[in-house]
Amino acid sequence: MSEKSQFQLLKQRRFLPFFLTQFFGAFNDNVFKNALVIMIAFRVVEEQVDILTNLAFGLFILPFFLFSAFAGQVADKFEKAMLIRRVKMGEICIMLLASVGFYLNSIPLLIFVLFLMGSQSTLFGPVKYGYLPEKLSNHELMGGNGLVESSTFISILLGTILGGVLIALDSFVPISVAVVTFATLGYLSARQIPLCEAAEPTIKLDWNLWRATVKNLRIIPEKRVVFLSVLGISWFWFFGSVFLAQMPNFSRTVLNGNEHVVTLLLTMFSVGIGVGSLLCEKLSGRRVEIGLVPVGALGLAWFGFDLYWVSSDWPVSGLQNLGIAAVMQVPGAYRVLTDLAMIGVFGGLYIVPLYSLVQERSDASKVSRVIAGNNIINAIFMVVAAVLGMVVLGVLGWSIPQLFMITVVLHIIVCIYIFTVVPEFILRLIAWLLVSLVYRVKYKGLEKIPAEGPVVLVCNHVAFVDPAIVMGRVRRPTRFVMHHKIYSSFGMKFLFNAAKAIPVASAKEDPEMMEAAFQSVREALADGDVVCIFPEGRLTPDGQIGQFKKGIERIIKETPVPVVPMALNNLWGSMFSRYSKKIVGRLPRKFMAKVELLVGDPLPPEQVTADHLFDLVTELKNQAEIANPLLEKSEPSENTDSKA
Repeated sequence: MSEKSQFQLLKQRRFLPFFLTQFFGAFNDNVFKNALVIMIAFRVVEEQVDILTNLAFGLFILPFFLFSAFAGQVADKFEKAMLIRRVKMGEICIMLLASVGFYLNSIPLLIFVLFLMGSQSTLFGPVKYGYLPEKLSNHELMGGNGLVESSTFISILLGTILGGVLIALDSFVPISVAVVTFATLGYLSARQIPLCEAAEPTIKLDWNLWRATVKNLRIIPEKRVVFLSVLGISWFWFFGSVFLAQMPNFSRTVLNGNEHVVTLLLTMFSVGIGVGSLLCEKLSGRRVEIGLVPVGALGLAWFGFDLYWVSSDWPVSGLQNLGIAAVMQVPGAYRVLTDLAMIGVFGGLYIVPLYSLVQERSDASKVSRVIAGNNIINAIFMVVAAVLGMVVLGVLGWSIPQLFMITVVLHIIVCIYIFTVVPEFILRLIAWLLVSLVYRVKYKGLEKIPAEGPVVLVCNHVAFVDPAIVMGRVRRPTRFVMHHKIYSSFGMKFLFNAAKAIPVASAKEDPEMMEAAFQSVREALADGDVVCIFPEGRLTPDGQIGQFKKGIERIIKETPVPVVPMALNNLWGSMFSRYSKKIVGRLPRKFMAKVELLVGDPLPPEQVTADHLFDLVTELKNQAEIANPLLEKSEPSENTDSKA
């Protein structure tokens, strides 16, 4: 499989024009929005500033409630490249109207334009996230989403800065030319986006907005992991909204800084998001790796708490409107910047896998509608975040650091709930840690595993961590058949059960359990799942591949599906193998060892026999590039167990 970086996507027509289109869109949105906010702040009587600012925020969010469901239907019904071009043409018209507003210095007209921009963003969102899984393969989703998310936050930052600079020139011409130009650039790049077939052209559009919204929201819970991922995404927008909305007042009332300090704080957060988003592909091994989500959640909690801690103890000073240099002289200033940057980094690690998971696990014909529902819930969470800020700061009269602390506590509660209800996140984290930090896993031939449909994976059994190694590299969710004693030991039964592992016993141990295992395998394959078995029936006692049991033949006879042989190499001698009876003596051995996972060609069901699979796995093992000095040459071990 190719190991090309995600940045290679920027050289390809299927991605680059789309990337530029969404970048110019996000950039232009924020040029206009910040210019409008500054106009309201400096050209409106003070008594009306708060009213108009909140009105502008509400009117920008309102379209996400009103039109998201309809936008999702449209995005699934029609060809997406055409939709993107029409949306971008609409943006040019909206920006021409904005130019009139700037010329007339009309705040009401510009606030109406902001509502139109919110409507345009509402239409673009489902098309944007529906386009990616159509044009990118599963192993490119993390990298593609990482590029999109990082560029979005960078464009927000740059657009916010440019909007403030242009409106300060006290002339309608620069800001008007800028917003129309960037809208035009977005349209021109959209014209280069390749065609993208409609996901479900037979959809009948529902023009009743309320009914369409209710129907749209009912789609999301159809798949539990998608639903909880959407809640996780929405929670991130809640968390981020609380922190970002308070940055101006946090700078002024806590750090005693001026507007340049605000820009510095936003820069640290935005750059952090960009770095975290881009790191996702590298850390994930170019797969949708949801094991990064708990890492991101933990980082958000840790650095969010640290930001509360350092800012709550900020020295009291009679000085105000300090510049960056003066603020950075205060003890703890660098810690504040680090906290914001790391909140951004871990936010990227948290949000990118969730967006990728939603795209990967949603039905292909419903991706845009799921994203539309996600946008509705995001908007609700952002409004609730604003209400929380008003209650804590306005009604209760608490400080901004205390608001941060409340948000962190809520974050911990929400994450515990999500990770408890869907333990797959924790399972993926364990697998990711093993293949990323404990071992260095080199793999070959993963693309040979069918991307969809039922399939059985067959692998040699070297160590207790074999399932985690396989899980950490196979891109599809996999159900493992494991011996019931391992299934019930080490206090891991809860996680194994959550992973839908299938416990099995030999006919001598428990014939009923054995039959139940075969039944579970049949049901899993009937549902189109991937099932992995270790036909040796036990861990190898000497590092050699043991005899394969006949259970695999029964499985394929009852449910004829392709079988993919795999071989693990260089795990023998690790603390998780049976190299030594004394585990203490094994601890240093094989830490950070190079481990190989080799995958062979799928075997048609009619060619499947235990002996033939043994030969294929042995042949793969012999192709391994890493020699294991602990492995003595010996005959294949005799396996006397009769497990499946």
